[in-house]
Amino acid sequence: MFESLIVFSKGMRVNLELEQNVSLQPLNAFGVPARAAWLARVRSAEGLRRLWGEDRVAQLPRLVLGEGTNTLFVSDFPGLVIRMEIGGIRPQGEVGQDRVFEVGAGENWHRVVEGLLGQGAAGLENLALIPGTAGAAPVQNIGAYGMELAERMHSVLAWDCEAGCERQIDTESCGFGYRDSIFKSAAGRYVILSVALALPKRWQPVLGYAELDKELLARDIRQAGPREIFDAVCAIRRRKLPDPASLGNAGSFFKNPVVSREKRADLIARFPSLVSYALGGGRFKLAAGWMIEACGLKGYKRGRAGIHDRQALVLVNHGGASGREILDLAAEVQARVSERFGVWLEPEAVIV
Repeated sequence: MFESLIVFSKGMRVNLELEQNVSLQPLNAFGVPARAAWLARVRSAEGLRRLWGEDRVAQLPRLVLGEGTNTLFVSDFPGLVIRMEIGGIRPQGEVGQDRVFEVGAGENWHRVVEGLLGQGAAGLENLALIPGTAGAAPVQNIGAYGMELAERMHSVLAWDCEAGCERQIDTESCGFGYRDSIFKSAAGRYVILSVALALPKRWQPVLGYAELDKELLARDIRQAGPREIFDAVCAIRRRKLPDPASLGNAGSFFKNPVVSREKRADLIARFPSLVSYALGGGRFKLAAGWMIEACGLKGYKRGRAGIHDRQALVLVNHGGASGREILDLAAEVQARVSERFGVWLEPEAVIV
């Protein structure tokens, strides 16, 4: 069943589409079968306000979905899935040493990075080719190759579901941590409408990440500019990660675990080649992919689900796997790593 609700804001037509009993299989990167009782496609803040006033879905559980690139559906969702499709990239002027750009929550993240770089606004190149939308990026505080999104955030405009109004949230109040934020820890309270990015007017490269430095060296680049870093990051990611269009996956399924100095020293004594990174404050981040591979699981298959043969952090759907099959594989990985290293891997993917 399908219907289109039309609302008006200052003379402009805004579409809010509501559908019932909708397949979510084309809306998640794993490509697993699942259905939603209701699906809403939201293309403006006004559309979201209108949705909040809809009696037919007012009492239902809700799930906000971007491109489904970090979501594993284990069963049907009995409530309302809200697909954020708000677009637009708008310059907002300068704040201190930064130029600020507001980006609609529904914009594809990689296209945002590439588009801003094409306009001469560098600063996000280390985060190129990360799948998903701009609105999903702060939830996980996405990061790669020596940079986290929190370093480039100015603020987030969100709908506060408890207060029933819009709220501008500055970076400090976002509670950013390693793959964490208030949008994740207080799941269900906020729906992100747009993000404001602060890009430095005086750009400096973010280097020092071994894999990126190695790629630049292989390209004989000694003084990398933003475009060179962007191209190098894209090349690394394309080599390592499968395209969800051809092999269902949600990128890195597990977080890199963070341990104390003492735990890391104990592990290094037993596993000298264990890859780790200092975080400061006596904490170290361990390479989860290295540990999974050390357990002999790289390329491992369990029925129709498996672990990618080039990146052990990536769980894949070889065709026809259910969300439950992939989750069972994830549980096996967690058990094997825990047994060998005494470390529990926490999923980075959102499990529904």
